[in-house]
Amino acid sequence: MAYKDLQHYIDALESRQEMKRISAQVDPVLEITEIADRMVKTGGPALLFENVSGSPFPVAINLFGTLDRVCFALGVASPDEIAERISAMIPATSSSFSSLTDKVKLLWQLKDLKNVQPKIVRSGSSQEIVQTEPKLLDVPVLKCWPQDAGRFITLPLVVTRNPETGQQNIGMYRIQVVDDRRALMHWHVHHDGASHHRLCQKKGTDMEVAVVLGCDPATIYAATAPLPPGVDEILFSSFLRNSPVEMLRAKTVDLMVPAHAEFVLEGTVSATETQLEGPFGDHTGFYSDADQYPVFNLTAITRKKNPVYPATIVGRPPMEDFYLGKLTERIFLPLIQLQLPEIVDIHFPCEGVFHNCVLVSVKKQYPGQARKVAASIWGMGQMMFTKTIVVVDDDVDVQNCSETAWKVFSSIDPERDIFFTKGPLDVLDHASPIPVFGSKVGIDATRKSGAEGHPRTWPDEIKMDNKTKERVTARWQDYGFAK
Repeated sequence: MAYKDLQHYIDALESRQEMKRISAQVDPVLEITEIADRMVKTGGPALLFENVSGSPFPVAINLFGTLDRVCFALGVASPDEIAERISAMIPATSSSFSSLTDKVKLLWQLKDLKNVQPKIVRSGSSQEIVQTEPKLLDVPVLKCWPQDAGRFITLPLVVTRNPETGQQNIGMYRIQVVDDRRALMHWHVHHDGASHHRLCQKKGTDMEVAVVLGCDPATIYAATAPLPPGVDEILFSSFLRNSPVEMLRAKTVDLMVPAHAEFVLEGTVSATETQLEGPFGDHTGFYSDADQYPVFNLTAITRKKNPVYPATIVGRPPMEDFYLGKLTERIFLPLIQLQLPEIVDIHFPCEGVFHNCVLVSVKKQYPGQARKVAASIWGMGQMMFTKTIVVVDDDVDVQNCSETAWKVFSSIDPERDIFFTKGPLDVLDHASPIPVFGSKVGIDATRKSGAEGHPRTWPDEIKMDNKTKERVTARWQDYGFAK
């Protein structure tokens, strides 16, 4: 099902009794976070706060707070349905492309995607109201945690353009509100938005930016997806929706924006001016440090007549971003298998906050294959940030962390099977002694052969034979147990 916009999705959640309206007055400073955090941690419903102190606009939160809700948002019963669609698109000729990036780009050039190309329109509900004297403080932006430096926009779709190629990009970067006309853009050095900004800085020009707040759920998700540079997030969203996303030109910047967004904040990011941004309670469960980030100067706000402000909270997992990350894990598995066909499954456990740990099962065929897989994963886009990679055999269910831990703890010789390297780390990693660079660890927990320095025979696991299991199952009630 393709939702037209955020409010269409909210109505659908309400019809499923997964949206709770709260009419009592609430404070966007800390109070909404505490309420929403309790809902996320207990698998509770999405929330619509209708009476927010200091703002005429309602706040929607916990829109993606369970895996089932994320699937509903994209109109599927399981993320694997999307993965299967991607697998079916992959042509045999993809094997001739050397890199994963080339293969992914190939997919988005296929004729199968012509019926979901984004559609350019002249008008849309996102421009029902145009404010050229904008007041950003009227928007009910949240302060989530006590030590946060201020109020942060946490679910923005930030539209930028590469000044050399003209290609637009949409990313999700937190934004700290300073006053009615200024905010701070927190994009990490590795992100496309930051790359576009550096190109503008070289030319000595400010960069036009549109911050989109509140779209259909597929477009929100697409902004978080780890797509290679040059792959259009709006085309990816259209593919997920099975329906074109309608786009129109912004009012005061030369950018295309979703036609049915709740709010669009238009402006420029300064080439020279920065301010201290943060600290901020982050998805690692710790506060990220304050640092200098560029100033976003607002030129206009366009919006619906009656918009809803979307928000999320980040903090100690699980939070909404975990479920969005789980979607990424399943959707992008076929693309990872394009490059590494020996991979059977992959799992980013909640406790690893996506970039700290990945569990991988492989169909092992030769000595040292686990190390080769780990090295390849560290070379794949944003997976370069992964600090710990654990590789197990294909008969281990990596979705079952208990089973995986048992196999790892019982099957490694630490001196032989643990290996280290160094490389880029996520900006939010607080444990590394040097920012954005540090050590990584790989653990080869696969069965070892003599060629890998294991002269002994690897033991068989203890398992009951099927005949006995079937006999006991058939007589289960005879033993006095319930069926």
